[in-house]
Amino acid sequence: MAARSRFAWCITGSGHYLDESIALAQRLPDLDLFLSDAAEEVLSIYGMKLEDLRPRFAPGFRLVRDKTASAVPVGMLYDDIYHTVVIAPATSNTVAKCVVGISDTLPTNMFAQAGKLGIPGIVFACDTEPVVVTKSPHDWVTLRPRRLELDNVDRLREIDFCEVVTSPAELETAIQRRLDSLALAWNTSSS
Repeated sequence: MAARSRFAWCITGSGHYLDESIALAQRLPDLDLFLSDAAEEVLSIYGMKLEDLRPRFAPGFRLVRDKTASAVPVGMLYDDIYHTVVIAPATSNTVAKCVVGISDTLPTNMFAQAGKLGIPGIVFACDTEPVVVTKSPHDWVTLRPRRLELDNVDRLREIDFCEVVTSPAELETAIQRRLDSLALAWNTSSS
């Protein structure tokens, strides 16, 4: 496997723009999907089965699950496999952990170790505005993030090797910039 040739896309326990995030992920070349335990629960709640995810991605796709206490899959960062770590969508819990350096899930550990290795990260934070309208499994809901969540997003923006985005459009633009910098293109196959 070529050095730093893949995207690592992490999903947390958020349903906020989950469909849109996965749709973007499946358009990327050479991608591995990393799921926290909470992500597995949320995918199921939103009607997405793990076995249905695989066919949506290009050949070579790998699904990595959070099944080890020490986050063994993070070691792939040390093997120089990934050029970019994306966390999308990222719960306020994940954002808070990233801000204070807690690495107790696969996504938070990937974020921390990528930063230590100078691997760029893109985080699609969920609680970024005073009012957030989001799709729950059964309906649309209005949330009012607390000052604490909004402050944590601001603090996340200050972390080295981290770009914070707040919408699917911003996520797509950030990924496009990353693709351009790597001389890569979106996957156009109909996987």
